[in-house]
Amino acid sequence: MAESPEPEVSETPEDEMKRKFREALDRKRNQNADAGAGGRGSDHSKIHGAHGPAANKRSFRRKSG
Repeated sequence: MAESPEPEVSETPEDEMKRKFREALDRKRNQNADAGAGGRGSDHSKIHGAHGPAANKRSFRRKSG
């Protein structure tokens, strides 16, 4: 496991909280980067092909009779 740096003596509670949030954000970013590494290239969208090809446009004809 990685050794965590020793907290400084002059660290205020606000600094400690900011450090903890920064570490958690780094962990979250690394986790998301690892999950997206095997995806479909650089497209990170969850929606794929929502509208379909425009070549299949429906044509309406009047009913004769």
